[in-house]
Amino acid sequence: MSVPTAALESSICAPLPVLGKNVTVPLVTGGEVTYAALDYAASAPALQRVWDDVAAYAPYYGSVHRGAGYLSQLSTDLFENSRRTVAEFLGCRADDQVVFTRSTTDSLNLLAAAIPADCQVFVYETEHHASLLPWRDARVTYLNAPRTPAQAVESLERALADRDPYGPALVCVTGASNVTGELWPVKELAAAAHAHGARIVLDAAQLAPHHPVDIAELDVDWVAFSGHKLYAPFGSGVLAGRADWLQAAEPYLAGGGASRKVARRADGGVDVDWHTTAARHEAGSPNVIGVYSIASACKALTEAGFEGLVAREQELVGRVREGLAEVPEVQVLSLFGDDAPRVGVISFVVRGWNSSHFAAALSAEYGIGVRDGLFCAHPLVRTLLGSDPQDPGECGAPDAEPGERSLNAIRVSFGAGTPDEHIDRFLRAVSELVREGARWNYRTEDGRCVPDRGEAAQVPDTF
Repeated sequence: MSVPTAALESSICAPLPVLGKNVTVPLVTGGEVTYAALDYAASAPALQRVWDDVAAYAPYYGSVHRGAGYLSQLSTDLFENSRRTVAEFLGCRADDQVVFTRSTTDSLNLLAAAIPADCQVFVYETEHHASLLPWRDARVTYLNAPRTPAQAVESLERALADRDPYGPALVCVTGASNVTGELWPVKELAAAAHAHGARIVLDAAQLAPHHPVDIAELDVDWVAFSGHKLYAPFGSGVLAGRADWLQAAEPYLAGGGASRKVARRADGGVDVDWHTTAARHEAGSPNVIGVYSIASACKALTEAGFEGLVAREQELVGRVREGLAEVPEVQVLSLFGDDAPRVGVISFVVRGWNSSHFAAALSAEYGIGVRDGLFCAHPLVRTLLGSDPQDPGECGAPDAEPGERSLNAIRVSFGAGTPDEHIDRFLRAVSELVREGARWNYRTEDGRCVPDRGEAAQVPDTF
């Protein structure tokens, strides 16, 4: 998969309005500054359009599917129309199902519970933990990190050809890395999977917010993503794709909504007739507002012109990479090399800095929010840093004091709502911190690097 040439040649969109764009935060050095949210890969700010749509619906809130009242019927229509909107956004096939979940993690765990009992799963060590870990009850083959897209396809083909016994198989792969932002060759991997009788699920958590995703065009069997990365509030997600394995599996949750008919037996037991629609895996009262917010985000991105959004983001990616390249102490992490297409997710380390210390200084002294740690992709980050797989280190927690080398990295991520000023401030801050050092003293507290309140660093007069 690559960034479409047409997208790069199209008119670049202005940043989309997002919540929090005018929030100010205090600096340890004094005063306040508008917060620069550059942690989109963790959670993107909600689009203003999404928030407005949710606010407009809120007075009409009602329970779905089982209410006879007007508000319940209205909410049911809104819920099911949202399902159709998401299906259109993803280019679903006519017989695909869209199941609403809590997140990408929930979606992939749902699929893991639905795969055939003798299914073998193939997953790269480069995956986010949400797609690396759910397959606990399956036979799993973990593939080593490839260093080129072609190598990714070749290693998958070899593994699938060598599997024994030759039965049902599932490949799980990310669309865009949550560490490097690099795009994976999804269409080629899908073709390889299908050529060997396997199915494929696409973790689109980092892809869908930055790049169009078309299930039919990519020829993947399922797609999973989270609302909170697609400019919607927390607590909603999607698993979309083929219905047969989902219909054959026991319901992910047992309860109301998943059951079509329940009757007592003569022996005192209970017989249950489960739904065969998406409702089979949506037991309980659903997150209607969360579902509607995902649909609203899908509409907003489509109506804004996704090609223009991609073009602007690629411009920002180029600026960030060029700016970081001007600082010799900065090492950008990459699997596929500098020329690999990528979305607005870039991780790096700074020579002479603990990554958590650097991220803390960006926040405390510049009002810039980035992420530090292993990004819930421990094997990948350790591979990229050239460390031993058994080295210590935790997701989001430093393993060294400020000033000491750390296993962790720093991640800057951005998207449709990022203004130019945030990118400019980030690059200026990186350059200044490397050149001049932090202006404040920091300490490790509860596993986090935080500023010592009231203790400015001793900065030489020459600075």
